[in-house]
Amino acid sequence: MSGQESRLRGRWGEDQAAEYLRRKGFRVTDFNWKCRFGEIDLIAEDGVYLCFVEVKLRKTAAYGSAAAFVDWHKQQRLRTAAELYLAGRPTGLQPRFDVIEIYAPQGTDTENPGIFHLENAF
Repeated sequence: MSGQESRLRGRWGEDQAAEYLRRKGFRVTDFNWKCRFGEIDLIAEDGVYLCFVEVKLRKTAAYGSAAAFVDWHKQQRLRTAAELYLAGRPTGLQPRFDVIEIYAPQGTDTENPGIFHLENAF
């Protein structure tokens, strides 16, 4: 798979996750927020929480859950990036780290992907 195909597939997964969050009453405030420490896939708020969301897209869970790939090092990078985000955008909302797993057996042709939202994942 080329880098372009991988980026398109990743964006498709993030779009699926963003739509899912909107249906749950969240407002997505940022997509792919980048800093020197890494990237946060989605940032969303619901009036109580400011959620830093890592989106993991897989065809199946045959090699483990998608969330299992958010290891300790990835968590540390996300925490550091979130601290930098919050330093520039103070908020009264409670920060939270979520993971959204998306299972799409037919890739971007999947009509109804399985979406699992792990709130306060780490």
